[in-house]
Amino acid sequence: MTAKSPYKNGGMFENASYLLFQKAKELRKTMTDAEIILWMNIKNEVNGFKFRRQHPIGNYIADFFCHKAKLIIELDGSIHHLAHIQALDDIKQRDLENLGYYIIRFTNNDVKLSIDNVIETIKKTIIKIINSQNQNASSPEGV
Repeated sequence: MTAKSPYKNGGMFENASYLLFQKAKELRKTMTDAEIILWMNIKNEVNGFKFRRQHPIGNYIADFFCHKAKLIIELDGSIHHLAHIQALDDIKQRDLENLGYYIIRFTNNDVKLSIDNVIETIKKTIIKIINSQNQNASSPEGV
């Protein structure tokens, strides 16, 4: 049996374009203060789950991504208070959720002022996702 390509539909990158990979690479070089703080706290795994930063998925770049849990973490700065940015965030979230991903959002201030609470929320979310996946795997189809 051959392994599924991470670059195709259903793979880790969901058909992300070459240009998106280039943009993600640039974003990794110019992280915000909040992104650096969060990355320093999750780069060595959370609950045994590995995260990636500025990860291309389909037409989007997730701020932080855990493939095993299908969890995306988005950090929102003050620009995300603007109506047109919120509308774009809503579309991004809906599209990614339709692909089966879970999304949690924090503000930059959440990370800067309360990183322990942010990490605790991430841990609880991972546990919730994994428990849900285990229940779905053990349930007979159609029930």
